[in-house]
Amino acid sequence: MEYSDCMRRYLPVFEEIYRTYNRRDLVSPDPLQFLYQYQDLRSRELVGFIASSLAYGRVQQILTSVSKVLEPLGKEPLDVLMSCSETFMEKNYLGFKHRFTTGREVIALLRSIRQMIRVYGSLEEAIFHKIGIEKNFLSAISSFVEELEVEGGLANSSLLVSPSRNSACKRLFLFLKWMVRKDEVDPGGWGRFKPSDLIMPVDTHVYHISRVLGITRRKTVNLKTALEITEAFRSISPLDPIKYDFALTRFGIRSDMDVCDLFEKCGCKQANVGTSGLK
Repeated sequence: MEYSDCMRRYLPVFEEIYRTYNRRDLVSPDPLQFLYQYQDLRSRELVGFIASSLAYGRVQQILTSVSKVLEPLGKEPLDVLMSCSETFMEKNYLGFKHRFTTGREVIALLRSIRQMIRVYGSLEEAIFHKIGIEKNFLSAISSFVEELEVEGGLANSSLLVSPSRNSACKRLFLFLKWMVRKDEVDPGGWGRFKPSDLIMPVDTHVYHISRVLGITRRKTVNLKTALEITEAFRSISPLDPIKYDFALTRFGIRSDMDVCDLFEKCGCKQANVGTSGLK
């Protein structure tokens, strides 16, 4: 698919919405808001991974569930996680439920994260180590997820997604976006990766917009769809292909922003677009 002509046509609109809507005061309601509370980088990546892993379902339900997981970990979540007992875990999380996710899955995930940090020092270093072995970003991410699954017995868990299963990996790519990019919205902090490495976290809103604007014609949201949409945006923003993600997702999330206004600016009419495969 040749993206350059249509994407160049949309570029002024994308730049306008980035300048207008890429603002921290427009973040809420969004699980990203939890990351702003943590200056310590390793605590931020821990909180980011928890928040992104639970980022499926209605946004208010997501925020409530993330709060329930983070509250027992207190103001220094990494320190608490690294030293807490199994009794602490079971007392605080066995009764947890978020849609398909159980408290036992949360405990298993926390155990896996703790073990990975013990081995590599941080989640960032764990992924960077995998790249040294796999020599490929997506393969490294898949290996990272596989190690988490093995450590916690989390095969087929609702909490983890992987490129190796052709998933769109929205939640995983969202986590990477939060930790790698740094602007008014994304807090960043990781230095091992560049924004150009990132892949678009394709949610319902990004997919719908991409279909209407002709950026993708794929009818199923999977890894190929995410890569195709990323490549389209890379044609106009090679160093930061997912720069416009946050501003685009405000349309449809916020009641004061109508996606029809975006389509009108782009000279497109809205169409009925179905979705499947979002994770």
